[in-house]
Amino acid sequence: MKPSYSPYFPFAAAFAIAFTCFSTFGHGAATLPAAEVKTLDRIGDSLGKIDWNFSVDPCSGRSGWNKSTDDQVVCDCTFANHTVCHVTSIRVRSQSLPGVLPPELADLPFIQEIDLCRNYLNGTIPAEWGSTKLVKMVLEFNLLSGSLPPELGRLSRLQRMLLTSNNFSGEIPATFAKLMMLEQLFLQGSGLAGPIPSNISHLSNLTDLRITDLDGLEGAFPSLKGLNLEILILRSCNIGGGLPAYLGRMSNLEVLDLSFNKLTGMIPENFSSLSSTKYIYLTGNSLSGTVPDWMQNSKNKVDLSYNNFVLGNSTTSTCQPLRVNIFGNPLVSNTFGTTPCSRNADCPNKFGSFHINSGGNAYNNGNITYEGDMEIAGPSSYYLSPTNWALSNTGHFLDNHSLSNIYTITDQSALSRGTSRLDMDARISAISLTYYGFCLENGNYTIDLYFAETMFTSDNTYRSLGKRVFDVYIQGKLELKDFNIAAEAGGNGKGIVKTFARSVLNGTLEIRFQWAGKGTTAIPSKGVYGPLISAISAVNPNYLPPKATIAYRSSTGRFSTGVIVGIVIAVLAVLLLLALLWWKFCMQQIRMGDELKGLDLQTNSFTLRQIKAATNNFDPANKIGEGGFGSVFKGHLADGTIIAVKQLSSKSKQGNREFVNEIGMISALQHPHLVKLHGCCIEGNQLLVIYEYMANNSLARALFADFEDSKLELDWPTRYKICIGIARGLAYLHEESVLKIVHRDIKATNVLLDADLTPKISDFGLARLREDENTHINTRIAGTFGYMAPEYAMRGYLTEKADVYSFGIVALEILSGKSNTCHKAKDDGTYLHDWALILKEKGQLMDLIDPRLGGDFNKDEVMTMIEIILLCTVASPAERPAMSSVVTILEGKSNAVDLVKSDTSLPTSELRSVNLYPVSHQDESSTSASMPDLYPVNTDSDCWQIESTFESEVSH
Repeated sequence: MKPSYSPYFPFAAAFAIAFTCFSTFGHGAATLPAAEVKTLDRIGDSLGKIDWNFSVDPCSGRSGWNKSTDDQVVCDCTFANHTVCHVTSIRVRSQSLPGVLPPELADLPFIQEIDLCRNYLNGTIPAEWGSTKLVKMVLEFNLLSGSLPPELGRLSRLQRMLLTSNNFSGEIPATFAKLMMLEQLFLQGSGLAGPIPSNISHLSNLTDLRITDLDGLEGAFPSLKGLNLEILILRSCNIGGGLPAYLGRMSNLEVLDLSFNKLTGMIPENFSSLSSTKYIYLTGNSLSGTVPDWMQNSKNKVDLSYNNFVLGNSTTSTCQPLRVNIFGNPLVSNTFGTTPCSRNADCPNKFGSFHINSGGNAYNNGNITYEGDMEIAGPSSYYLSPTNWALSNTGHFLDNHSLSNIYTITDQSALSRGTSRLDMDARISAISLTYYGFCLENGNYTIDLYFAETMFTSDNTYRSLGKRVFDVYIQGKLELKDFNIAAEAGGNGKGIVKTFARSVLNGTLEIRFQWAGKGTTAIPSKGVYGPLISAISAVNPNYLPPKATIAYRSSTGRFSTGVIVGIVIAVLAVLLLLALLWWKFCMQQIRMGDELKGLDLQTNSFTLRQIKAATNNFDPANKIGEGGFGSVFKGHLADGTIIAVKQLSSKSKQGNREFVNEIGMISALQHPHLVKLHGCCIEGNQLLVIYEYMANNSLARALFADFEDSKLELDWPTRYKICIGIARGLAYLHEESVLKIVHRDIKATNVLLDADLTPKISDFGLARLREDENTHINTRIAGTFGYMAPEYAMRGYLTEKADVYSFGIVALEILSGKSNTCHKAKDDGTYLHDWALILKEKGQLMDLIDPRLGGDFNKDEVMTMIEIILLCTVASPAERPAMSSVVTILEGKSNAVDLVKSDTSLPTSELRSVNLYPVSHQDESSTSASMPDLYPVNTDSDCWQIESTFESEVSH
């Protein structure tokens, strides 16, 4: 650690001088100038500080001045032979001040410290403060807003800037790189946007850097080369790319927290020099490769959960290493519906519920038996229960210097207050806590979470000023943002239940609590913050589970006689129902019904009679498309609704799996740019999907000149609107919907146009769930030649960035009016995307524009779209933007130039050497399926035979 001495007025000396001032004032030796008294009065008015008594000199320490270390005005009274005082420090902490920050602080010529933490101050930081001689500025835990003034970069003496937990906006000013004396910079949960300034490495004295929760676009890792940090926290800062090797040379590093970013690649070899780093958190990224041996053997805490790591050959078990948390790494355990270290990897017993007394012993309230949860679960921990749930914890309580960090708490007074026994115990976490249910029956569940704030009080002491704020995710969806238990429950010590409904589709349920850096961190003592949960009070099914589950056990852990009789009756009833179904329907329909059963799909079920009436018994005159899967008919329901009916042929290669997948996916989705599902029909040998009717067919038919029956002429504003609409639909699938989905088959024929030419994404038969945004999917390769991202086509590596690549190709087709699979440049026979890269190198990108537009287009919008195309189709998925960023750029809310790098794409020669369409995946042993277009294209063109959807088995 650095010595505490500073050439700029040490604070210890300041207080000694202040003491001298206070002792001599009684003899009339030293006074504060009238101008500073007046300034101090104005400062008090601005802050809302009403108990300063100006009938005596503020430097006297008498009559209400300097009541405590949290309410103190410090003076230096050594001026003019100890006859004049000047204010050097103002500390007004934990006072619930309702005012604003005073610009008048700049009128105090000797002010060196301002500490106003833990108040309710609002407004902005005055730019005038940049002209002061501040050494310490602490404004944490307030309601401050607005942008950070660039003028603060003039504070050449500043050593500490603590701005955590406010409501600022905008980016971190680049002028902060001029704060050469800065040792501590805290910007946790303050509402700021990235990226972190690249010149932050100029802060050569920096030892403690804490920045979290930056909004905005994805950015590269900031340059910190040359710094000798002791604490580095860059959590949830939208940082992409690889881990920089220079971090391995930070020999004094004690805490490294880079969790919840978008980091990719492997851990650099020289990170082995961090073996003495006490805490390493790389949670929630897309890092991959083998977990280094030094980490597995480390005596310190390492958290690698929610990445793509695998354990090395030297590891004898796929279970958790002693001090490394690898929970949520799918390549460690691929077993469907289970979790690493599961005792029953194949889930021989399915469960329908679980109940947990978080942080406490097992507890029976007469109706429900709550399982105990007393595991220590420290900074990097994974615990597997004896039944069907596990927990993963990440983080330690920073600045808590006690010998041990406690992750479960007990409040004995809870029982005396007459509240629930569940109030007495709770589990807390410093960063992230996940409860994970596995081996569950698929279906819809009701989830009750019980909270009670027991670490703060509701009296008039400082303990009542604590504020806990955190986020709650269920199945990856943000359900509670900035959740404050006490505020929701109506006070501290009061319980509250938050209820959610969620579907389980793959046997697993994930409930995660995450701290975003907001709230207080030192009340009632240092290190009190982060999420708190008293109980997972209920995870119950909204259906009758087909098998006996833990929810129906007695308090002894065994099934009662009554329960056994009930189960037998239920089983007999189910068997009778199956017999009746067998009598009425064929085996194919029974299998299909089983796959859809229990999912409570938000869609209608039509009878075959209704569909026949709507389509005039599938009259050929109503046919609007046909493909290998069957036909699509236009129809009119009895209420006048126009529909499109997709009829799956009995000879189709699509199969039940794709049919169920499409129904299951789109029934849970509602968005203006997704085709609406009206329902389905499963009757006899008929498999029918009923969609909204799209009057203008597909984008491919409207766009490409090959289709002579298309009478649409898409002008530039319409094309740009279509491009934005597709981007919005994909952003919803990737980031906003209940189910995070990778479509896998974005192409012009799967974008439909309604009567107003509003684009809507269709055909979800190949779509795949993405349960965690930082985890890639291992699945069979499927998609369409010409639209598939190279890393997916060649390696089967599937993330949402594969859809981003496909979107870039579709945007290129919209711009050029040409098909990527059909068009070949006349000069060298290259396909459309290759031709675009050649034009980029030649500086002739405007040649891409569809000549049918003439000169009637917005040049700025064209250039924006071209930049988006180049960004979305880069070879590296890590360099492609998220679809939400694409939307903001297309809408003009941000600048594409901020994302474009000098190496936007590989040289054309290098790209063209990559086989984007690896036919080696299509061998005779591969299973293939042709995922149908809702409005299929009939054409004899050879190129459209190439544009076919395929699936291929690959091994990883």
